Amino acid sequence: MQRLPDTSLTVALASGGREYFGWGQDRHLSADLYDAVNQNTRATGQWGKGKAPKIPAYPRPKVTKAEKKKDKAKKPRTVAEIYKHFQRR
Repeated sequence: MQRLPDTSLTVALASGGREYFGWGQDRHLSADLYDAVNQNTRATGQWGKGKAPKIPAYPRPKVTKAEKKKDKAKKPRTVAEIYKHFQRR
C-alpha cells in the first residue's frame, strides 16, 4: 500500500472496512479537533442553571457487530470443497 493516498479504498479496506473510505489523516485530525473544542466549551462555559448542554461527538466510521460476527463464522474452504462447488454448476 505504499504511495496510495490515505483516503483510497484499498487503505480503507485494510483499516477495517468500507466505512473508512475517505477517512484520511486530515479527517481524523479534524474530528479530534472538533471533539476537543466541544469538550473545552463544556468545561469552561458558564451555564445558566449549572447544567452543561449535551454536544454530540463528531460521527466516525464504525464497524457493526453483525459484520464482525459474520467474519468469525467464515471458515476456510478446502480444495475439495471448492471443486465440488464448481462441479454443481
